[in-house]
Amino acid sequence: MEEIEKKIATQEGRFFSKIKVFLLSLTCACLTKSLSGVYMNSMLTQIERQFDISTSIAGLINGSFEIGNLFFIVFVSYFGTKLHRPVMIGIGCVIMGLGCLLMSLPHFFMGIYEYETTISPTGNLSSNSFLCMENRTQTLKPTQDPTECVKEMKSLMWICVMVGNIIRGIGETPIVPLGISYIEDFAKSENSPLYIGILEMGKIAGPIFGLLLGSYCARIYVDIGSVNTDDLTITPSDTRWVGAWWIGFLICAGVNILTSIPFFFLPKALPKKGQQENVAVTKDGKVEKYRGQAREENLGITKDFLTFMKRLFCNPIYMLFILTSVLQVNGFINTFTFLPKYLEQQYGKSTAEAIFLIGVYSLPPVCLGYLIGGFIMKKFKITVKKAAYLAFCLSVFEYLLFLCHFMLTCDNAAVAGLTTSYKGVQHQLHVESKVLADCNTRCSCSTNTWDPVCGDNGVAYMSACLAGCKKFVGTGTNMVFQDCSCIQSLGNSSAVLGLCKKGPECANRLQYFLILTIIISFIYSLTAIPGYMVFLRSVKSEEKSLGVGLHTFCTRVFAGIPAPVYFGALLDRTCLHWGTLKCGQRGACRMYDINSFRHIYLGLPIALRGSSYLPALFILILMRKFQFPGDIDSPATDHTEMMLTEKESECTDVHGSPQVENDGELKTKL
Repeated sequence: MEEIEKKIATQEGRFFSKIKVFLLSLTCACLTKSLSGVYMNSMLTQIERQFDISTSIAGLINGSFEIGNLFFIVFVSYFGTKLHRPVMIGIGCVIMGLGCLLMSLPHFFMGIYEYETTISPTGNLSSNSFLCMENRTQTLKPTQDPTECVKEMKSLMWICVMVGNIIRGIGETPIVPLGISYIEDFAKSENSPLYIGILEMGKIAGPIFGLLLGSYCARIYVDIGSVNTDDLTITPSDTRWVGAWWIGFLICAGVNILTSIPFFFLPKALPKKGQQENVAVTKDGKVEKYRGQAREENLGITKDFLTFMKRLFCNPIYMLFILTSVLQVNGFINTFTFLPKYLEQQYGKSTAEAIFLIGVYSLPPVCLGYLIGGFIMKKFKITVKKAAYLAFCLSVFEYLLFLCHFMLTCDNAAVAGLTTSYKGVQHQLHVESKVLADCNTRCSCSTNTWDPVCGDNGVAYMSACLAGCKKFVGTGTNMVFQDCSCIQSLGNSSAVLGLCKKGPECANRLQYFLILTIIISFIYSLTAIPGYMVFLRSVKSEEKSLGVGLHTFCTRVFAGIPAPVYFGALLDRTCLHWGTLKCGQRGACRMYDINSFRHIYLGLPIALRGSSYLPALFILILMRKFQFPGDIDSPATDHTEMMLTEKESECTDVHGSPQVENDGELKTKL
């Protein structure tokens, strides 16, 4: 006990005992964890192509982070408050770094990435096997036995990426619940909204850097340094392109480990900020307070766990808030996870361009909104009930704006045999695709290989052979195919590699989409801080850490884990053409029906988020029956948590008025 007294006596003079130093360290931890998380999300398409897997499996890899988080979140949130919270956060950062390192390892054990193509870049151009040759009697066939395909599929290495993501999720577990509870315990109550706003700003600043890093890595070819990029016949805008996804994971591993260092030097407890200004509290009182806390801890770590869990389940506002969050997260996580793929398919952007646009247009307004939201809560001393109404109204307004995305659409790319006929007439997609026509039936072309070319008539073809091209000039991405019998135009019937670019109308709609994204992102972020403060003030102080952990647990189980999987499976159903592996098995999707894709991508989140406003409305109704800090005029009856004002129920002890803290500080405002 003497050691505890010495700690208290010297804590105010220590550099690392300041709450703002902890806030800075925690903000850096939130920044690095969100950096690696968003980078993983931005590279999802690259991983899907690298390992030739479906979107649903890519969604499973993305959701594996939540699986790792799920196993430990509730127990870390509760037991972590009894242990050294800063040290546990530091250990979590180290584990996250190791998980990122493991995710990058498959690149070093896999061979050179071989994308699907009919053109050989290494000296076999003289065979002209990729052109229309009427004398050819054999059609290109798989080079391996399909039964051996599974054994040699490099895509099995995605399991290593998933395991690394699970480990990263385990490491992330203590950061948010223990960090927020540490701030709630040792910061002034009126400063909590601003501090949490700063943390949220760190969570958004991390994704900004993560998306910029993702955009940079997506422009670099995956096997840079191992292959001659001049021989490549694909560009970053091609759906077969794979960027150097592994480089970013190595960077994320390093920054996560570096961020962990300050936490190992921070103390277990801090003096409550503002105690030194309170003349009614003496140093002896502080010592007695910490002695009491030590005695409580000695009674046993697991003493109140079941009691706290029962109280939380009996808290109607808390449970409705969890239901609202689950529905909201189901809609939001699907929208954000597959946004790069949506921009690629809808507006014809490359992965690198899509990631860059997301980082520039969506995250800065979110960062600004979090900061302004926390400042407004502190400046105007908004009460809990007013914060609830403010969050609800802003969220509904943002939801209505989100519906406008349905008006900013583009048509499917014109691909002969898939979306249009060989005469350039668009046909219904439910009709069986006819990739062969009179102009190419004698060419003996492979009908499965995806190696698209764009004709000078504005129509794309699945390969130069299917376009009926008989000659070519140039090498690499500069190849030009000539004398193409299927291309009917006023020109020389030529084609170039890649799909045709979408018109200027589509580019204008993309600009409107991005402007709308700025407005929606800003309004969405403004609702976060008021809504989160309602959540924090709906539980008692000793239950907050467990409450945050249980809330995170539920969003992981019912949203974070299943949402990317079922959403990816639905998107797979809209695929028009699948890639083909060497052994003939199905690879990653190359082209989607953008209309069906859009209906699922926008329609499902709209339905999920729309249903979330029903429990949110019940929260507003229930809050009229409760009293919160700042709602009672008499200081003698002021409490730190909400209390029931009507007839007590069987769970009334949950909301019963707690004793005023011994430090004399009354939490009368947020």
